[in-house]
Amino acid sequence: MVVKRYQRPEMAYIWSEQNKYQAWLEVEIAVDRAWSKLGKIPASDLQKIEQNATFQVADILAMEEITKHDVVAFTRTISKSLGPEKKWIHFGVTSTDVVDTANGYLLKQANGLLQQDLKQLLAVVAQKAKQYKTTVMMGRTHGVHAEPTTFGLVLASWYSELKRDLERFDHAANGVQAGKISGAVGTFANVPPAVEAMVCAELGIHPQEISTQVLPRDLHAEYIMTLALIAASLERFALEIRHLQRTEVREVEEHFAQGQKGSSAMPHKRNPIGSENITGLARVMKGYVLPALEDIELWHERDISHSSVERIILPDATELLDYMLHRFTKILEDLTVFEDKMAEDLNVTHGLIYSQRVMLKLIDAGLSREEAYDLVQPKTAKVWAEQVDFRALLEDDERITRYLSVSDLDDAFDYHWHLKHLDEIFERVGLQ
Repeated sequence: MVVKRYQRPEMAYIWSEQNKYQAWLEVEIAVDRAWSKLGKIPASDLQKIEQNATFQVADILAMEEITKHDVVAFTRTISKSLGPEKKWIHFGVTSTDVVDTANGYLLKQANGLLQQDLKQLLAVVAQKAKQYKTTVMMGRTHGVHAEPTTFGLVLASWYSELKRDLERFDHAANGVQAGKISGAVGTFANVPPAVEAMVCAELGIHPQEISTQVLPRDLHAEYIMTLALIAASLERFALEIRHLQRTEVREVEEHFAQGQKGSSAMPHKRNPIGSENITGLARVMKGYVLPALEDIELWHERDISHSSVERIILPDATELLDYMLHRFTKILEDLTVFEDKMAEDLNVTHGLIYSQRVMLKLIDAGLSREEAYDLVQPKTAKVWAEQVDFRALLEDDERITRYLSVSDLDDAFDYHWHLKHLDEIFERVGLQ
């Protein structure tokens, strides 16, 4: 189960024993209200149930020690707070009618927080992307300097991914915000569909169009997979920060608070601990996917092999992601960006990052691609080996200056060429 270190109180309360049993009670009372509307339960009995039905968590847990069944322990504890009207508690329904419907209700509460978290992070990423839209930096592939980009474009890619995450989340969240009040094997034999419809409407969730004794678990598998995908997005973003904070790069740095310590042994250390924390927790989140997938295959109309799994992964996954989203939002809000260092690092490879522009200009001047490539590549090898200036080598070779003038090389070595479509890209992403 999630340790308190990775819990926020708002989400932890949703999955507390108190709130869980309160959700069960709200389902039970909603069922009785529906029965009363259908003329089955007298209004006077319903009023007594609404006014007097209560519980203490400790009493339920003590009763479960005897019954070895949590829902029976719950209903018997509730019944102790009532008079003869207690006969209507759990009338016509089965345990999973209550538990699955209550879980849909609890997930709706959790999803409200997660949706807020996602939107808050999305807003921060959007603001930062606009702020650093033209902040030129080194684009890297395979960890190696490639061609110029901007930090704003890096953040714009995060923004686009988070939009997809939010779209996936809304779909998957809606799937698990479902209830079923259809009885022992889902036939509505002892409780009519009208009861299910009224209960779900009262709780603000939707009736599943068909269920067995349980809601179909592909819904929950999709949900957990979606949370894991969001965690994977955060891990991708955090990995970029971790690389850019390396000493030999140091283009960004997580905020280092006054009094903060980076190492017990080395006073100088400033480590990207927040981003590393995100990376580690994402690994845990991904681990929930396999058991969620395996929960889909239940025997016939139900078994409880999924129950123990979901008691762990539903609270844990939502609590962890809530924590991760909040922590990464704070990391990004306070991130230190060394814009001068980003610009300086464009020159680390002595101009090699403009090799493609030189090659393309040679092609434009009349050489074949193969000829241009084979003319430029030996120069790049010499730069790598001897750490000399790439442009100087080009200017000293008559085979190249025959085709390219000084102004051609000036243009080829101008990073602004790589930024000319910034506005168009930002518009496509929705960051006008």
